[in-house]
Amino acid sequence: MFIIKLLVALVLALALAIYIVNLNIKSKVPAITDATSAPYKNAKFHNTSPRQPMTFTDTAALWVRFFTEKKVDTTPNITIPVRKMNRADLEALSNDTLHLVKLGHSSILLKVYGEYWLIDPVFSDRASPFQFAGPKRFHQPPISLEALPPIDKVLISHNHYDHLDKASIQVLLAKTQQFLVPKGVDGDLVDWGVEANKIITFDWWQELQTSQGLVAFTPTQHFSGRGMGDGNATLWGAWVIKTPQENIFFSGDSGYFQGFKETGDKYGPFDLTLIETGAYDADWADIHMKPEESVQAHIDLKGKVMMPIHNGTFDLAFHTWHDPFDRVVVESERRNVTLSTPEFGQIFSINTLPPLTPWWKSE
Repeated sequence: MFIIKLLVALVLALALAIYIVNLNIKSKVPAITDATSAPYKNAKFHNTSPRQPMTFTDTAALWVRFFTEKKVDTTPNITIPVRKMNRADLEALSNDTLHLVKLGHSSILLKVYGEYWLIDPVFSDRASPFQFAGPKRFHQPPISLEALPPIDKVLISHNHYDHLDKASIQVLLAKTQQFLVPKGVDGDLVDWGVEANKIITFDWWQELQTSQGLVAFTPTQHFSGRGMGDGNATLWGAWVIKTPQENIFFSGDSGYFQGFKETGDKYGPFDLTLIETGAYDADWADIHMKPEESVQAHIDLKGKVMMPIHNGTFDLAFHTWHDPFDRVVVESERRNVTLSTPEFGQIFSINTLPPLTPWWKSE
């Protein structure tokens, strides 16, 4: 039976690969010729601690899981609460502090002392190269791209489809002043129509002093790639946003590693950490954290309040859709960590952080 399942999985994998090649889906990666803080060798970026490479058998077994393992409760049986908002709601917010809104998955909207910033904006219905297949949204964003005010900055953590959405970028490029991206990701943006002079590329530990404060790009333990043959050709990482009054950390995607403590020592303490808590599995434990590790990362970062992100919008793993919330609540209580769990579309500031509210258990 295993051999049959393996053959089926391999045939399907080959068919998908051929389809992708035929559609010419690949990243437009520019040559990286300057020295980098992130390990870079043979035209590939690497983590500070090398990942255990997957063997052919490991890969085949994972494909078998995806095609044959029965998923249980991986999509919500409730209506995800979403607070709709419009441009007038955003413009009514004060310009003397930093406001935040969780839009979905890892997409965050900020109003930073009057400027609008977006982190990892994904507004498409699917986190996929195709809009007819792939992980489909559990809920719609609380505001449309078209309704957003002019955007000063878009920050991208890495180029995976659930963090870098081509359709969203193509709408945003006309209303965005700057795109802050990891090294190599500029190639895709230029190919999609973004003017090169609007893009700033970042290496690990690179900083940018803006009119509203410091932005820094810090290491994570992950990988990159959007198509065939472009694996790890572009960089990945996390964002630090440090204003005169607030200090926040956005994790992007990462396995647990020593780098969180290094970032905490260099830039902490943080008023708020937005930490990846979702899409984990034993088969890829080195690139996505379990909820218990997410809490430890928050502690390493010297965070005051933790907000779990990377959950509640797409089915990207085998665990139940609510497992990230259930487990992070238990662990935060055990470690005496303060959690904030806003609903999608709920507007707040550092001084008005929503308390722990189990909205995923509603109805």
